[in-house]
Amino acid sequence: MTERPTINRASKLTIRDVAIAAGVSTGTVSRVLNANATVHPDIRRKVQRAIDDLGYSPNAVAQSMRLRSTHTIGCILREINIPQLAGFVKAAHDVLDEVGFSLLISNSEGRKERERELLGRLSRRQADGVMMGPYTPIAGEFEAFLRGFDIPIVLIDRDRPEWADAVMADHAEGMRLAVGHLLGLGHRRVALITGESGLYPARERVRGYREAYALRGLDADPSLIHPGSFLPGSGFRITSALLGQRHPPTAIISGGIDMLSGVLRAVRGRGLRIPEDVSLVASGHSELAELVTPPIAVIGWDQAEVGRIAAGMLLDRIRSDEVHEPQRVLVPNEFIARASIGPPRQT
Repeated sequence: MTERPTINRASKLTIRDVAIAAGVSTGTVSRVLNANATVHPDIRRKVQRAIDDLGYSPNAVAQSMRLRSTHTIGCILREINIPQLAGFVKAAHDVLDEVGFSLLISNSEGRKERERELLGRLSRRQADGVMMGPYTPIAGEFEAFLRGFDIPIVLIDRDRPEWADAVMADHAEGMRLAVGHLLGLGHRRVALITGESGLYPARERVRGYREAYALRGLDADPSLIHPGSFLPGSGFRITSALLGQRHPPTAIISGGIDMLSGVLRAVRGRGLRIPEDVSLVASGHSELAELVTPPIAVIGWDQAEVGRIAAGMLLDRIRSDEVHEPQRVLVPNEFIARASIGPPRQT
């Protein structure tokens, strides 16, 4: 049996010590440290075990200056405490972590000024790329600022500006399925509450809503379409106002992943029953939708898949020296009917 070479721990550890411990070349260790995709996963794990066993820590500052890379990806979200986004964050983290990149998550609070401030910080820290789902439309001065950022950017559930890569959910298709189902049950007054009309998710939901009516030869009542904000408070206010009308909707679609709690409070505050008095559909899979009584029907999409695709897109951009056309990926939506929907109450 060949004796394992002795490593002198009294002196400062070097990349050569790691190579000896792992039984590989120093070049292989370097490729692992630099997150090179050509390294076989088994070799990568062997090198990583040697690094962990030895307690080796490369000089990150010198390494980033030499490579002009910090192996850091920024992720800017409106609210990091939205439970539905946990799957997205974990999937993106796992893809990046596998190749030695760190994910830095920041909370924009839905403010353009805050988004710009966070982007500036990431630029100063020499982040290698950014994933962001801006809460405000990107146009004018803000777009110019973003374009000058000079690192790869992947938009999450946004389609503008068109020069950026983007991963989007197919909200129009999900809405067509949900509204079509409700119309098939006999509903005609279906209300849609969603975010600002200038943002992709809201715009596509409205489009799918109108198309579902048109497919059945029906005219959608514009007074039942309420774009404005994705926040729970907005969902509460609009739902309360709709249910207080002389001719209230017989079904409501909560068109935002964080709106359901506000809509539910408004329905319960009016003393109404779901679905006997009003049917309810939510957007985005959540524990709240599954565990509330009755369980809420959902227009859903795979947030983890969005995270995996977005992280992969960024890595492709970072590793490539060539300029490619913007990539656009559409993640399918599904409609899951549950006990929160039924035929409209006869009046």
